[in-house]
Amino acid sequence: MRRIRVLVVDDAVVVRRLVTDVLSGDPDIEVVGIAANGRIALQKIAQLAPDLVTLDIEMPEMDGLTTITEIRKTWTRLPVIMFSTLTERGAQATMEALARGASDYVTKPANVGSVTMAQQRVREELIPRIKSLCASVLPAAAPVPPRAPATSLPGVPHVRPAGAAAPGLSTSASSGGPISIVAIGSSTGGPNALLELIPKLPANFPVPIVITQHMPPMFTKFLADRLTAMSQMPVHEAADGSVMTPGTIWVAPGDFHLVLKTVGRQIVASITKDPPENSCRPAVDVMMRSVVACYGPRVLSVILTGMGQDGLRGSEAVHDAGGTVIAQDEATSVVWGMPGFVARSGIASAVLPLPLIAQAIIDRVTRPVSTSRAAPLPVPPPATRLASSPATSPGVSWQ
Repeated sequence: MRRIRVLVVDDAVVVRRLVTDVLSGDPDIEVVGIAANGRIALQKIAQLAPDLVTLDIEMPEMDGLTTITEIRKTWTRLPVIMFSTLTERGAQATMEALARGASDYVTKPANVGSVTMAQQRVREELIPRIKSLCASVLPAAAPVPPRAPATSLPGVPHVRPAGAAAPGLSTSASSGGPISIVAIGSSTGGPNALLELIPKLPANFPVPIVITQHMPPMFTKFLADRLTAMSQMPVHEAADGSVMTPGTIWVAPGDFHLVLKTVGRQIVASITKDPPENSCRPAVDVMMRSVVACYGPRVLSVILTGMGQDGLRGSEAVHDAGGTVIAQDEATSVVWGMPGFVARSGIASAVLPLPLIAQAIIDRVTRPVSTSRAAPLPVPPPATRLASSPATSPGVSWQ
């Protein structure tokens, strides 16, 4: 059976050994080489043709930021996972690496108590990302199970999904009612997707936006800062009491769930340390459920590229309440996990390439209120989706 070929790049012997031992223990992964800096890594990529590279940020001779820039000049489709420190400097450098084309990142274990615990942490964080980014190398996964009936919210009738529009890509009609909030969920590939999407929204956007991006502490602050610098709307890390006002974007802080609640005549943010869901905190499903509880059918859910299925149940709640759901298509997703589950579940009003999602959001939020259930938004055929994407390779948008 073909295994995923990985090149491990880190200047620290201890880290190289830790990562190599963990990856070699998985039957689906083969470590084909190691490198102590970026210059050696570039030579070994050419020699070994790995399926994926793990890349340290701080290295002598050629650091990780320079290396990812050089990799993207020649190997535009090669998945690269940054291996960064959970520090302010590490978070800033990781955000820059993602902007330069890194596929994802994992933070190095710190203060975990033992080598065994450090190995377990790397195993849980790194291996699932490797397998998601290199899914084409492994045997095909089992088909996605059909949607389980969702429990209706109190006082909100259950709405059954419409029939499929095309094999594997189902759409359902969206509510013709007004939209009062946009809720976005993303994970692997999400920072770059957000950096493409959010700057396209106008300064006078008429409703608030909430975002859950799977990220650790500090990383979400730098994501919000980068989005603010590039966008026409202010973007903040959400805090307890943040008021949902039009034209403002709130990002769930790392390691906290973002939950909305009604206080008097306002809807405000609450930041909680409730248990993780889908192995995630912040979790998209947690945010989506609270958004529906506050806004009912007046919600537009947008699920972008990401590993796993966080956001599926939350989007089902949006759909069942009468709201609208949009999912990113496979061709422009770094990993078609989260949006793929939504697209195949029959609840999406549209499955769109990333470059078209901003306009779809604007059109849905600003369109006149309909008195009847509206027709589905279009699902472009595969050729249209690929042609409209600026990505240098199908399924991956390198920036």
